[in-house]
Amino acid sequence: MEESKVLKVENLNVYYKNRKRKFFSGTKKIHTLYDVSFEMEEGEVLAIAGESGCGKSTLARAIVGINKDYTGTLWQKYDEPQMVFQDPYSSLNPAKKIGWLLEEPLKVDKKRKWTSQERKKRVEEIMGEIELPLEMLDRYPSQLSGGQRQRICIGIALMKSPRLLIADEPVSALDVTIQAQIMELLQNLHKRLGISIIFISHDLRVVYQISDHVMIMKSGKVVEYGKTRDVYKNPQDEYTVQLLKAAGIRQ
Repeated sequence: MEESKVLKVENLNVYYKNRKRKFFSGTKKIHTLYDVSFEMEEGEVLAIAGESGCGKSTLARAIVGINKDYTGTLWQKYDEPQMVFQDPYSSLNPAKKIGWLLEEPLKVDKKRKWTSQERKKRVEEIMGEIELPLEMLDRYPSQLSGGQRQRICIGIALMKSPRLLIADEPVSALDVTIQAQIMELLQNLHKRLGISIIFISHDLRVVYQISDHVMIMKSGKVVEYGKTRDVYKNPQDEYTVQLLKAAGIRQ
């Protein structure tokens, strides 16, 4: 495998169990992704776009290992890619303070035993990276704004210094002003840390702002893939044309 590659997916088919429809042979599997193939370069921002239900999040869950029921090849250069989810509030335990939530990934780290002092130092470093004051460590999630909570979710994902971050609709639950701030934070983190990012969104304007390459999905299949500027300027698939028109990007 080329050293420049951080991720390579070939003929990936993903399934999940439909527990509501049982047959004599057991629980029926539902086929959700069909022969998905793409590559991702080290340090790249790849956007995955498409309407709700097209398979974007299903693909992300397969990459991070949440859904392991698949066939095909899913090769990754680094272990433990981390994921930032859409809803920052439901992602955080409301009964725990922010400091505890940030330390938790280090407490359960199987590769390294962190001392209390090391954990606290790492938490302070991450608070600086996500641009939040240290006094917030003593607060509960309910005491933070939506944008601040999403910054904490990003911070938790960064605690063990992953080389691949998957952001699944990370700004869709936020208002426009806060969206812009979180987008700027992700772009700054990408530049400072050199991490690779898979950015999932249905908003093609946001996708254009952040991505190097874009992959358009429909009904569990990839219908278009290429450099973001090329796809937006000269889309090859009619579905991509429709999405761009709906977003007011093309006439």
